[in-house]
Amino acid sequence: MDSAEQQKGRETSHRRSPLDLIINPFRRKSSFTERKKASVGRLFRPSESSDRKSAGIPEVRETESGKEKDGVKPGAESGDDAEISSVVGWGRVTRFVQKLGKTPDSQSLGLSHCDLTATDVVELGTLLPFLTQLEVLDLSWNDLLGSSLKALTVHMQHVSKLKVLKLSGCRLVAEDLRDLGETLDRVPLLEMLDLSWNAGIGGGNLHLLAEHLHFTGSLRELHLLDCQLSETDSVALAEALLLLPCLEVLDLSNNKLLVSALENIGSSLSSTPQLKTLKMSRCGLNQESLSILGEKMKFLVGLEHLDVSCNKECGGGFGTMASSLSFLTHLRCLDLHMCCLTEEDARTLVQVIPALSELSELDLSCNKSIGTVLRYLFPVLPLYKLKTLHLSGCSLSPEACPALAAIMPSLSQLQSLSVSWNKSVGGSLQQFVEHLQVDCKLEELKLSSCDLNTEDLLHLQSACKRGALSNLKLLDISYNGHVGDAGWVSLFREAGALKHLQELDISLRPGACMSASVWISAMMDALPQLSSLRRVSIRRWTLGSEERHKLEKSLKKRNTVLESDNMNTQNVAG
Repeated sequence: MDSAEQQKGRETSHRRSPLDLIINPFRRKSSFTERKKASVGRLFRPSESSDRKSAGIPEVRETESGKEKDGVKPGAESGDDAEISSVVGWGRVTRFVQKLGKTPDSQSLGLSHCDLTATDVVELGTLLPFLTQLEVLDLSWNDLLGSSLKALTVHMQHVSKLKVLKLSGCRLVAEDLRDLGETLDRVPLLEMLDLSWNAGIGGGNLHLLAEHLHFTGSLRELHLLDCQLSETDSVALAEALLLLPCLEVLDLSNNKLLVSALENIGSSLSSTPQLKTLKMSRCGLNQESLSILGEKMKFLVGLEHLDVSCNKECGGGFGTMASSLSFLTHLRCLDLHMCCLTEEDARTLVQVIPALSELSELDLSCNKSIGTVLRYLFPVLPLYKLKTLHLSGCSLSPEACPALAAIMPSLSQLQSLSVSWNKSVGGSLQQFVEHLQVDCKLEELKLSSCDLNTEDLLHLQSACKRGALSNLKLLDISYNGHVGDAGWVSLFREAGALKHLQELDISLRPGACMSASVWISAMMDALPQLSSLRRVSIRRWTLGSEERHKLEKSLKKRNTVLESDNMNTQNVAG
């Protein structure tokens, strides 16, 4: 977020008119030519020279061919003039970037969320000749960039080293796609192109860009999330994929892909043998879609990340993918959350998982029908590789909890465990935490809405005391209203052992309201020991006005954000 001074600077900055942009370079050229015999050292104050050194100003030395192309004969401009031009150009870059509240960098220019106008884009285009070392350009989430991209693309030949281009959320239109496509041959080293959240890319317009993608033979990542791709666009994408042999990441999430569209795209996946990440979350996939996708998996033996989450109609169809999934021996991340998985789907996973020996991340959250089968899944997981295990809202059965607890000692690499929204965890937390090894690598523990009681928090306190949670960065025990005051007091008395904790959430569920007066002092006593804490959420807990004042003052000194309900304040007489 821009600081107040930066915002003020933006508001008071002088806007150049298009006429100024044309005339000013000639004015500068004339003024400096008159003084070209003067030494460069006398033209700049020491502070400016220091700024130049610290900012890493790129030395812009035009080649003879470049000068001839611009109509300037080699040797027509002295070395001093070239250096002056370079320094003045970088000065313009610095002023432009700082005006937007950003830090200038000759290799990475991040101007996302800057409210760029069409005039800004024109000015930015004139600055590209002074950014010849640029490798990363991020203009995401600038709504007014749409319909103005040509003012930038006509100068793209000056940033031929560009590797990353991000234009997500810019309201691009068909004209922008055409202009961008026609300039891709000027950035042959491009490795990542992100055009996500641009609805104008879909509707049959993608071909305007796709037919030029072959110029980016080194392209490794293509992000088209939520672009409203149509079946016609899928044809254009399929044709482009045939010419992208180096592609490693393809994100098509949030595009409603009909079966026919998936067939088009799937037919070209054999031409992307290096694909490592395939994301199709919220694509409207169904059982037939999974069958088609499964047939193409044999061409993606190097796949490491597969995300087909939030496709509620594909439940019951994973059996058709069983044999294909077993070929993905390099798969590290499998995301199937919110897919309405059935018990039969879960049994399919029990058969397939043993072949996925490299699996380190598994997300099965929000699949309410698999709770009883999970007890058979836990023992076959690659326990010594697993880093992330998310089982929120899976209706874990009473038999599944002991099965999960039994594998805890073997989860030596586990960093994130989420069992939120599983009522069976309440009263059974001891089974999980007592098996955690001292100094285990667990960084995230989510126990929201698990029906925890006071006894559960006493066991959590015990785990803190013996150092089993010393690496924890996030602890979510919100929506557990059955925990008594003694449980919270005991937890905070040992909270000092959570030396790396950054986020803590103990909020109550909506509609609840309880007093925090008994344990709030224990919490404030623990704060000095929680040096890494950055966010505390205590929504719907009631505090006395003096208690709230002390808590807010203590957290403000530590630059820690407090999330609470201001209305839940009791006026306590002094």
